[in-house]
Amino acid sequence: MHIAVIGTGYVGLVTGACFAEFGVNVTCVDVNAEKIARLNDGVMPIYEPGLDQIVLKNAQAGRLRFTTELREAVEQSLVIFLAVGTPPREDGSADMQYVEEAARTVAKHMNGYKVIVTKSTVPVGTGEHLRRTIREHQVRHTNFGIVSNPEFLREGAAIDDFMRPDRVVIGSRDEEAIAIMRDLYRPLYLIETPFVVTSVEAAELTKYAANAFLATKISFINEIAQLCDKIGCDVHDVARAIGMDNRIGRKFLHPGPGFGGSCFPKDTQALASVAKAFDADSLIVDAVIEVNRRQRAAMVPKIERLVGDLSGKTVAMLGLSFKPETDDMREAPSVDIIKELLAKGAIVRAYDPVAIPQSQLVLPDIEYAKDEYAAVEKADVLVFMTEWNQFRALNMERIRGLMRTPKIADLRNIYEPSAMRELGFEYVGVGR
Repeated sequence: MHIAVIGTGYVGLVTGACFAEFGVNVTCVDVNAEKIARLNDGVMPIYEPGLDQIVLKNAQAGRLRFTTELREAVEQSLVIFLAVGTPPREDGSADMQYVEEAARTVAKHMNGYKVIVTKSTVPVGTGEHLRRTIREHQVRHTNFGIVSNPEFLREGAAIDDFMRPDRVVIGSRDEEAIAIMRDLYRPLYLIETPFVVTSVEAAELTKYAANAFLATKISFINEIAQLCDKIGCDVHDVARAIGMDNRIGRKFLHPGPGFGGSCFPKDTQALASVAKAFDADSLIVDAVIEVNRRQRAAMVPKIERLVGDLSGKTVAMLGLSFKPETDDMREAPSVDIIKELLAKGAIVRAYDPVAIPQSQLVLPDIEYAKDEYAAVEKADVLVFMTEWNQFRALNMERIRGLMRTPKIADLRNIYEPSAMRELGFEYVGVGR
């Protein structure tokens, strides 16, 4: 089978590479000629563990190719995935211009039956809208199927999530399209992956609902952490105890500076927008968004309580990306927090294992260190922003000796408060 993936961003590139790993012939298409040239040279536009090896392997095997020529890709493919961006508009709704542009272009080059699949996160009703758009712009009228096949990829673990997913959701009312999609995902039947076949609308909503629920767990435990700080107990004990209830589960009960990235902020806002469009309430989602905003705003006061007036103080920050194992700075809590620190007159010196190039694009006014120890030299306070594994076993005695004053604001609760205080640090965490 030949398939085309339109868009070589995070979702498109992972999707194309992993289908090629399944033995499918994949053509990835993008309008960005420079990006395509770099991909053909083996240069990845994103950091994702293991992705470069899979791309190189399948490109060399001839199963994976990159091009700007959409017409050829459409003509030779049975299944066409739309994996272009759907960035948020000012009102929080998804901007669909790139999806619609891709659909119109695909329609012009269709030369037979095709399955058009939305892999991008799109509002409810997009599938039927695309059906009408494609019909209107077809040069040669041919039958086609419309499918919603949402992705559930975690940045930093995307390869494993694609190869061993919790479930595959296929939304369509076209039986032929459903059969083709089942055939495309056949390798996952061997590992007994659950498949959910449903309507286009239910599949579209599933993606938003899943991300909103996970974001809800994060905002909930962050609100509990704020309460723990007031009471004087440890949120980790609370999270561990409630997480033992299988109805709740342990995952996403980790307090911190709030959620970020390319999905949770955008998708919670978009779900609230969808609810508004259908004249429905989104009270819980609205509260999740507000709690996340407040959680970010509460982090700088934590640092101020340690060091006092921030003017002229050097803040060493370890971690910049919104989560470990990615260089993604989209909606990263570090951006808002650093900007607030700078506004209060602080000097910020930061280190991140992979995200510095991306960070320099959005935070050009801070210092960047070569490693963790260079970052903390003569610092007035150390802030742990991202829980990279390499930050979990630092030589804290050396850190203390390098700092001007031994103070830690551990916004990811990486270290035990008692152990840090025994080493002579003034220490604050989140809910501890």
